[in-house]
Amino acid sequence: MSQDDVLFGYRLQLVELAGRVGVTAACRRFGVHRSTYYAWKRKIEREGLGALRPRERRRPRMPNQLSPLLEQRIVAFALGDPGLGPRRIAAELARPRWGGLVVSANGVWRCLCRHGLNTRGKRL
Repeated sequence: MSQDDVLFGYRLQLVELAGRVGVTAACRRFGVHRSTYYAWKRKIEREGLGALRPRERRRPRMPNQLSPLLEQRIVAFALGDPGLGPRRIAAELARPRWGGLVVSANGVWRCLCRHGLNTRGKRL
């Protein structure tokens, strides 16, 4: 039995119990707020019992995520000159000869951490 099936059964039991003992008592017993119960009940009236099943969530978007190409450039730059720290790498990448890549020092540092290169000793 999957977690979705367990959650569906839990919600269905709440709706059935509310029909027998009342909404307030059922919600109190299940630890669910009455407004949540009524939202589920409206969904059942519109879509049927299948509406109690949990919906699949959309994958989170990461708008500030570095592109793989930019990560490769940061790693190559750090390995090419291991003495530079994240602030200096970010400043160098922002120069026109490197394409004017805009990335914060913190973004560079996180990239280096992901690749295990966050200290000078690890870059040597």
